[in-house]
Amino acid sequence: MPRHPDRRGLLRTVAAATVAGHLTACGARTTPPDPDRPRVGPAPAAARSVPRPVPAPAPRTFPGQPVQIEHGRTDSSEVALTFHGNGDPATARSVLAEAERAGARVSVLAVGSWLDEYPELARRILDGGHELGNHTQRHLDVCTMPEAEAYEEIDACAKRLRRLTGSIGSWFRPSRARRATPLVERLAARVGYPHVLAYDVDSRDFTSPGAPAVVRNVMGEIRPGSVVSLHFGYADTVDALPALLEELARRRLRAVTTTELLT
Repeated sequence: MPRHPDRRGLLRTVAAATVAGHLTACGARTTPPDPDRPRVGPAPAAARSVPRPVPAPAPRTFPGQPVQIEHGRTDSSEVALTFHGNGDPATARSVLAEAERAGARVSVLAVGSWLDEYPELARRILDGGHELGNHTQRHLDVCTMPEAEAYEEIDACAKRLRRLTGSIGSWFRPSRARRATPLVERLAARVGYPHVLAYDVDSRDFTSPGAPAVVRNVMGEIRPGSVVSLHFGYADTVDALPALLEELARRRLRAVTTTELLT
């Protein structure tokens, strides 16, 4: 009599063939991968392109406004809170957070050496919806410098802003002076700033008079269209900001960037 194959062995052979056929139909690999064959698949994360940040707004010309601007329209319900960008970065972040909590946008005039030390703050300011500008490279008395030195102070800060944000910033404000001299106006224009940003309300927060005094100094002088001078780097400014923004709201005044104030 002929021998019959082992039944269990036969079943195992049929099952293995069925599985192999199913894998082939589904497109599965039936042979080991070739180690020399290039791998096809998504690129590693490090190789993927990362979108570049949108460049910061460039300076604008405001027809009908003087070269040196210290306030906007008096029939406006808006004011501009402008900050000298220097000092402790933690205090700067606290000021920005307080402004954002109240829905306010501010203008920051940054010192170039401060940006050298804390370059991440340039993007932090812009990402918060605020405005960034130039407050000279070393925060010295630019209005008393010889022409070449004063130009270098303005231009050096502009170059840092361009490197960090793609723009020289929206505004130039002279350091250690409420207003620019005619020479500094011309030098700023040569760098690319058609206007110089002055101010009509001085908070004097840099004297550390206490938060209540900062609020009084501002609210005693402010009017529709005002440009207010404040500073990063002072605890009194952080402490005063919530009450200051609340008082502005009570008077139906809204804090916006200087560009928004003028458009």
